Amino acid sequence: MVKVLLAGDGFVTSAILRAALARHVPDAETAELTGPWPDTPLTDVEDVREAAGDRDELIAALQGVTVAFSHTHGFTRTVIENAPDLRMIVICRGGPVNVSIPAATEHGVLVTRTPGRNATATTEHTIAMILAAVRQVSQRDAELKAGIWRGDLYRYDLVGPEVRGKTVGLVGYGAVGSRVAAILQAMGATVAVYDPFLSPGQVAEGVELVGSLDDLLGRAAILSIHARETPDNYHMIGAAQIARMPEGSILVNCARGGLLDYDALCDALDSEHLYAAACDVLPSEPLPEGSRLLTTRNLTMTPHLGGGSKQAAELAAEIGAADIARFLGRVPTLHAVNPEVEGL
Repeated sequence: MVKVLLAGDGFVTSAILRAALARHVPDAETAELTGPWPDTPLTDVEDVREAAGDRDELIAALQGVTVAFSHTHGFTRTVIENAPDLRMIVICRGGPVNVSIPAATEHGVLVTRTPGRNATATTEHTIAMILAAVRQVSQRDAELKAGIWRGDLYRYDLVGPEVRGKTVGLVGYGAVGSRVAAILQAMGATVAVYDPFLSPGQVAEGVELVGSLDDLLGRAAILSIHARETPDNYHMIGAAQIARMPEGSILVNCARGGLLDYDALCDALDSEHLYAAACDVLPSEPLPEGSRLLTTRNLTMTPHLGGGSKQAAELAAEIGAADIARFLGRVPTLHAVNPEVEGL
Protein backbone atom coordinates (compact mmCIF):
# COMPACT_ATOMS: atom_id res chain seq x y z
CA MET A 1 0.00 0.00 0.00
CA VAL A 2 1.34 3.41 -0.99
CA LYS A 3 1.79 6.04 1.70
CA VAL A 4 0.89 9.67 0.89
CA LEU A 5 1.85 12.64 3.03
CA LEU A 6 -0.90 15.26 3.07
CA ALA A 7 1.15 18.38 3.76
CA GLY A 8 -1.53 21.05 3.81
CA ASP A 9 -1.70 24.54 5.23
CA GLY A 10 -4.36 27.06 6.14
CA PHE A 11 -5.56 27.48 2.54
CA VAL A 12 -5.21 24.08 0.87
CA THR A 13 -5.90 22.20 4.07
CA SER A 14 -5.03 18.60 4.79
CA ALA A 15 -8.77 17.88 4.98
CA ILE A 16 -9.23 19.18 1.41
CA LEU A 17 -6.27 17.09 0.23
CA ARG A 18 -7.63 14.04 2.04
CA ALA A 19 -11.07 14.37 0.46
CA ALA A 20 -9.66 14.73 -3.05
CA LEU A 21 -7.25 11.81 -2.61
CA ALA A 22 -10.06 9.60 -1.32
CA ARG A 23 -11.96 10.14 -4.56
CA HIS A 24 -9.01 9.10 -6.71
CA VAL A 25 -6.92 6.73 -4.55
CA PRO A 26 -9.32 5.43 -1.90
CA ASP A 27 -6.98 2.76 -0.55
CA ALA A 28 -3.96 5.01 0.07
CA GLU A 29 -2.41 5.12 3.52
CA THR A 30 -2.00 8.74 4.61
CA ALA A 31 -0.07 10.84 7.08
CA GLU A 32 -0.71 14.52 7.69
CA LEU A 33 1.35 17.64 8.32
CA THR A 34 0.06 21.20 8.55
CA GLY A 35 2.19 24.19 7.59
CA PRO A 36 1.90 27.73 8.98
CA TRP A 37 0.93 29.61 5.81
CA PRO A 38 -0.91 32.00 5.37
CA ASP A 39 -0.60 33.12 8.99
CA THR A 40 3.18 33.08 8.48
CA PRO A 41 4.49 34.73 5.26
CA LEU A 42 6.20 32.69 2.57
CA THR A 43 9.97 33.03 2.38
CA ASP A 44 12.83 31.90 0.17
CA VAL A 45 14.58 28.92 1.80
CA GLU A 46 17.88 27.42 0.64
CA ASP A 47 17.33 26.65 -3.05
CA VAL A 48 13.55 27.17 -3.25
CA ARG A 49 11.21 30.16 -3.26
CA GLU A 50 7.97 31.09 -1.54
CA ALA A 51 7.94 28.28 0.99
CA ALA A 52 6.72 27.76 4.54
CA GLY A 53 7.05 25.12 7.23
CA ASP A 54 9.83 23.57 9.29
CA ARG A 55 12.42 21.64 7.29
CA ASP A 56 13.24 19.03 9.91
CA GLU A 57 9.57 18.43 10.65
CA LEU A 58 8.95 17.82 6.94
CA ILE A 59 11.90 15.42 6.66
CA ALA A 60 10.63 13.41 9.62
CA ALA A 61 7.12 13.25 8.13
CA LEU A 62 8.48 12.03 4.77
CA GLN A 63 10.06 8.85 6.08
CA GLY A 64 8.36 5.88 4.41
CA VAL A 65 6.34 8.22 2.19
CA THR A 66 6.05 7.57 -1.56
CA VAL A 67 4.01 10.66 -2.53
CA ALA A 68 4.03 14.13 -0.98
CA PHE A 69 0.83 16.06 -1.64
CA SER A 70 1.49 19.67 -0.64
CA HIS A 71 0.94 23.34 -1.27
CA THR A 72 3.58 25.57 0.35
CA HIS A 73 6.01 23.31 2.21
CA GLY A 74 9.60 23.79 1.05
CA PHE A 75 11.03 20.76 -0.74
CA THR A 76 14.65 21.88 -0.77
CA ARG A 77 17.58 19.78 -1.90
CA THR A 78 18.24 18.94 1.75
CA VAL A 79 14.67 17.69 2.22
CA ILE A 80 14.69 15.59 -0.96
CA GLU A 81 18.08 14.07 -0.17
CA ASN A 82 16.76 12.99 3.23
CA ALA A 83 13.54 11.39 1.93
CA PRO A 84 14.78 8.12 0.39
CA ASP A 85 11.33 6.62 -0.23
CA LEU A 86 9.91 9.67 -1.98
CA ARG A 87 8.96 9.17 -5.65
CA MET A 88 6.49 11.97 -6.34
CA ILE A 89 5.84 15.54 -5.14
CA VAL A 90 2.51 17.12 -6.04
CA ILE A 91 2.36 20.87 -5.49
CA CYS A 92 -1.06 22.55 -5.52
CA ARG A 93 0.19 25.66 -7.31
CA GLY A 94 0.54 26.78 -10.89
CA GLY A 95 4.33 26.99 -10.50
CA PRO A 96 6.12 24.69 -8.02
CA VAL A 97 8.72 27.29 -7.01
CA ASN A 98 8.92 25.72 -3.54
CA VAL A 99 10.49 22.55 -4.94
CA SER A 100 14.12 22.09 -5.96
CA ILE A 101 13.44 20.65 -9.41
CA PRO A 102 17.11 19.82 -10.09
CA ALA A 103 17.36 17.85 -6.83
CA ALA A 104 14.08 16.07 -7.48
CA THR A 105 15.17 15.10 -10.98
CA GLU A 106 18.55 13.86 -9.80
CA HIS A 107 16.84 11.62 -7.24
CA GLY A 108 14.18 10.30 -9.62
CA VAL A 109 11.32 12.18 -7.95
CA LEU A 110 8.51 13.27 -10.24
CA VAL A 111 7.15 16.78 -9.60
CA THR A 112 3.69 17.81 -10.77
CA ARG A 113 1.75 21.05 -10.45
CA THR A 114 -1.88 22.22 -10.70
CA PRO A 115 -2.14 24.79 -13.50
CA GLY A 116 -5.32 26.79 -13.77
CA ARG A 117 -6.39 26.06 -10.20
CA ASN A 118 -6.96 29.74 -9.40
CA ALA A 119 -7.57 31.14 -12.89
CA THR A 120 -11.19 32.02 -12.19
CA ALA A 121 -10.43 33.58 -8.81
CA THR A 122 -7.59 35.67 -10.23
CA THR A 123 -9.74 36.73 -13.19
CA GLU A 124 -12.52 37.92 -10.90
CA HIS A 125 -10.03 39.76 -8.69
CA THR A 126 -8.41 41.41 -11.71
CA ILE A 127 -11.76 42.71 -12.95
CA ALA A 128 -12.52 43.95 -9.43
CA MET A 129 -9.17 45.76 -9.32
CA ILE A 130 -9.69 47.33 -12.75
CA LEU A 131 -13.07 48.65 -11.65
CA ALA A 132 -11.72 49.76 -8.27
CA ALA A 133 -9.06 51.80 -10.06
CA VAL A 134 -11.47 53.23 -12.64
CA ARG A 135 -14.13 54.12 -10.05
CA GLN A 136 -11.69 54.91 -7.19
CA VAL A 137 -13.65 52.66 -4.85
CA SER A 138 -11.12 52.33 -2.02
CA GLN A 139 -10.39 56.08 -1.94
CA ARG A 140 -14.06 57.04 -1.75
CA ASP A 141 -14.69 54.40 0.91
CA ALA A 142 -11.83 55.74 3.05
CA GLU A 143 -13.12 59.31 2.74
CA LEU A 144 -16.64 58.39 3.76
CA LYS A 145 -15.40 56.47 6.78
CA ALA A 146 -13.34 59.53 7.75
CA GLY A 147 -16.48 61.67 7.66
CA ILE A 148 -15.72 63.33 4.32
CA TRP A 149 -18.47 63.71 1.71
CA ARG A 150 -16.96 64.53 -1.70
CA GLY A 151 -19.97 65.81 -3.59
CA ASP A 152 -17.56 67.78 -5.76
CA LEU A 153 -16.39 64.56 -7.35
CA TYR A 154 -19.43 64.65 -9.63
CA ARG A 155 -17.87 67.61 -11.49
CA TYR A 156 -17.08 66.72 -15.09
CA ASP A 157 -13.38 67.48 -14.65
CA LEU A 158 -13.17 65.09 -11.68
CA VAL A 159 -15.33 62.12 -12.68
CA GLY A 160 -13.49 59.08 -13.98
CA PRO A 161 -13.75 57.17 -17.25
CA GLU A 162 -15.76 54.11 -18.18
CA VAL A 163 -14.35 50.78 -19.31
CA ARG A 164 -16.79 50.69 -22.21
CA GLY A 165 -15.20 52.01 -25.36
CA LYS A 166 -11.67 51.97 -23.96
CA THR A 167 -8.76 49.95 -25.33
CA VAL A 168 -7.58 47.56 -22.64
CA GLY A 169 -4.13 46.08 -23.16
CA LEU A 170 -3.32 42.68 -21.68
CA VAL A 171 0.27 41.56 -21.26
CA GLY A 172 -0.17 37.81 -21.47
CA TYR A 173 -3.12 35.73 -22.67
CA GLY A 174 -2.99 32.53 -20.68
CA ALA A 175 -5.61 31.01 -18.39
CA VAL A 176 -6.20 34.33 -16.62
CA GLY A 177 -5.62 36.81 -19.45
CA SER A 178 -8.02 35.05 -21.82
CA ARG A 179 -10.78 35.04 -19.18
CA VAL A 180 -10.19 38.71 -18.37
CA ALA A 181 -10.42 39.50 -22.08
CA ALA A 182 -13.82 37.81 -22.42
CA ILE A 183 -15.30 39.78 -19.50
CA LEU A 184 -13.88 43.07 -20.77
CA GLN A 185 -15.31 42.44 -24.22
CA ALA A 186 -18.72 41.86 -22.63
CA MET A 187 -18.33 45.25 -20.93
CA GLY A 188 -17.80 46.93 -24.29
CA ALA A 189 -14.02 47.36 -24.17
CA THR A 190 -11.68 46.86 -27.10
CA VAL A 191 -9.10 44.24 -26.07
CA ALA A 192 -5.57 44.09 -27.43
CA VAL A 193 -3.02 41.51 -26.29
CA TYR A 194 0.73 41.20 -26.33
CA ASP A 195 1.90 37.60 -25.91
CA PRO A 196 5.03 36.56 -27.83
CA PHE A 197 4.15 32.86 -27.46
CA LEU A 198 0.90 33.10 -29.44
CA SER A 199 -0.12 33.43 -33.08
CA PRO A 200 -3.24 35.33 -34.24
CA GLY A 201 -5.35 32.19 -34.52
CA GLN A 202 -4.87 31.47 -30.82
CA VAL A 203 -6.86 34.45 -29.51
CA ALA A 204 -10.63 34.78 -29.33
CA GLU A 205 -12.70 36.52 -31.97
CA GLY A 206 -12.52 40.28 -31.52
CA VAL A 207 -9.26 40.19 -29.54
CA GLU A 208 -6.33 41.78 -31.36
CA LEU A 209 -2.89 40.23 -30.96
CA VAL A 210 -0.28 42.98 -31.38
CA GLY A 211 3.27 42.41 -32.46
CA SER A 212 5.16 44.30 -29.78
CA LEU A 213 4.85 45.47 -26.20
CA ASP A 214 5.55 49.05 -27.32
CA ASP A 215 2.60 48.91 -29.69
CA LEU A 216 0.33 47.72 -26.89
CA LEU A 217 1.55 50.34 -24.43
CA GLY A 218 0.94 53.20 -26.83
CA ARG A 219 -2.74 52.28 -27.18
CA ALA A 220 -3.77 51.01 -23.76
CA ALA A 221 -6.03 53.27 -21.74
CA ILE A 222 -5.99 50.42 -19.23
CA LEU A 223 -3.06 47.98 -19.01
CA SER A 224 -3.34 44.71 -17.08
CA ILE A 225 -0.34 42.41 -16.56
CA HIS A 226 -0.83 38.64 -16.86
CA ALA A 227 2.64 37.28 -17.67
CA ARG A 228 4.47 34.59 -15.74
CA GLU A 229 7.60 35.96 -14.07
CA THR A 230 10.93 34.69 -15.42
CA PRO A 231 14.53 35.88 -15.01
CA ASP A 232 14.22 37.52 -18.44
CA ASN A 233 11.18 39.73 -17.77
CA TYR A 234 12.04 41.31 -14.42
CA HIS A 235 10.63 44.89 -14.42
CA MET A 236 9.28 44.41 -17.94
CA ILE A 237 7.05 47.38 -17.15
CA GLY A 238 9.32 50.19 -15.97
CA ALA A 239 9.64 53.94 -16.36
CA ALA A 240 10.17 53.84 -20.14
CA GLN A 241 7.20 51.54 -20.69
CA ILE A 242 4.86 53.54 -18.46
CA ALA A 243 5.90 56.73 -20.27
CA ARG A 244 4.63 55.20 -23.51
CA MET A 245 1.15 54.72 -22.04
CA PRO A 246 -1.40 57.47 -22.82
CA GLU A 247 -1.74 60.34 -20.37
CA GLY A 248 -4.38 59.51 -17.77
CA SER A 249 -4.25 55.75 -18.27
CA ILE A 250 -4.60 53.01 -15.65
CA LEU A 251 -2.21 50.18 -14.78
CA VAL A 252 -3.19 46.95 -13.00
CA ASN A 253 -0.93 44.14 -11.79
CA CYS A 254 -2.41 40.94 -10.36
CA ALA A 255 0.35 38.70 -11.75
CA ARG A 256 3.78 38.93 -10.08
CA GLY A 257 5.51 41.77 -8.28
CA GLY A 258 8.78 41.40 -10.16
CA LEU A 259 7.13 42.27 -13.47
CA LEU A 260 6.59 45.92 -12.47
CA ASP A 261 9.00 48.64 -11.33
CA TYR A 262 7.05 50.06 -8.40
CA ASP A 263 9.19 53.16 -8.02
CA ALA A 264 8.39 54.01 -11.62
CA LEU A 265 4.72 53.34 -10.90
CA CYS A 266 4.74 55.72 -7.93
CA ASP A 267 6.51 58.38 -9.99
CA ALA A 268 3.87 58.11 -12.73
CA LEU A 269 1.02 58.36 -10.23
CA ASP A 270 2.60 61.29 -8.40
CA SER A 271 3.11 63.17 -11.67
CA GLU A 272 -0.47 62.27 -12.73
CA HIS A 273 0.78 60.68 -15.95
CA LEU A 274 -1.22 57.69 -14.73
CA TYR A 275 -4.75 58.36 -13.53
CA ALA A 276 -4.77 55.36 -11.20
CA ALA A 277 -3.30 51.93 -10.52
CA ALA A 278 -4.30 48.77 -8.68
CA CYS A 279 -1.97 45.99 -7.54
CA ASP A 280 -2.53 42.67 -5.82
CA VAL A 281 1.18 41.74 -5.97
CA LEU A 282 3.90 43.91 -4.50
CA PRO A 283 7.70 44.26 -4.52
CA SER A 284 7.90 43.02 -0.92
CA GLU A 285 5.21 40.99 0.80
CA PRO A 286 4.39 42.22 3.36
CA LEU A 287 5.32 45.81 2.55
CA PRO A 288 7.98 47.36 4.80
CA GLU A 289 7.01 50.19 7.10
CA GLY A 290 7.39 53.52 5.34
CA SER A 291 6.98 52.07 1.84
CA ARG A 292 6.17 54.77 -0.68
CA LEU A 293 3.32 52.63 -1.95
CA LEU A 294 1.42 53.31 1.27
CA THR A 295 1.13 57.03 0.55
CA THR A 296 1.00 57.23 -3.25
CA ARG A 297 -2.13 58.83 -4.69
CA ASN A 298 -4.80 56.87 -6.53
CA LEU A 299 -3.25 53.47 -5.80
CA THR A 300 -5.45 50.58 -4.68
CA MET A 301 -3.72 47.54 -3.19
CA THR A 302 -4.70 44.13 -1.87
CA PRO A 303 -2.34 41.69 -0.08
CA HIS A 304 -1.84 39.06 -2.82
CA LEU A 305 -5.36 37.66 -2.54
CA GLY A 306 -6.18 37.32 -6.22
CA GLY A 307 -5.94 33.53 -6.34
CA GLY A 308 -7.75 32.98 -3.08
CA SER A 309 -11.14 31.29 -3.19
CA LYS A 310 -12.63 28.13 -1.72
CA GLN A 311 -13.07 26.71 -5.19
CA ALA A 312 -9.39 27.37 -6.05
CA ALA A 313 -8.20 25.33 -3.06
CA GLU A 314 -10.60 22.50 -3.87
CA LEU A 315 -9.73 22.47 -7.58
CA ALA A 316 -6.00 22.40 -6.83
CA ALA A 317 -6.46 19.32 -4.66
CA GLU A 318 -8.64 17.65 -7.28
CA ILE A 319 -6.12 18.22 -10.09
CA GLY A 320 -3.28 16.99 -7.90
CA ALA A 321 -5.09 13.89 -6.68
CA ALA A 322 -5.98 12.92 -10.24
CA ASP A 323 -2.30 13.01 -11.20
CA ILE A 324 -1.40 10.90 -8.16
CA ALA A 325 -3.85 8.27 -9.38
CA ARG A 326 -2.26 8.35 -12.84
CA PHE A 327 1.23 8.02 -11.39
CA LEU A 328 0.29 5.07 -9.20
CA GLY A 329 -1.56 3.46 -12.12
CA ARG A 330 1.53 3.88 -14.33
CA VAL A 331 -0.34 6.23 -16.63
CA PRO A 332 1.49 9.41 -17.75
CA THR A 333 0.59 12.35 -15.56
CA LEU A 334 -0.92 15.48 -17.06
CA HIS A 335 1.07 18.15 -15.27
CA ALA A 336 4.62 16.90 -14.76
CA VAL A 337 7.38 19.49 -14.46
CA ASN A 338 10.18 16.96 -14.97
CA PRO A 339 8.52 14.23 -17.07
CA GLU A 340 11.89 12.69 -17.89
CA VAL A 341 11.82 10.86 -14.55
CA GLU A 342 8.27 9.55 -14.93
CA GLY A 343 8.13 5.78 -14.76
CA LEU A 344 11.62 5.37 -13.30
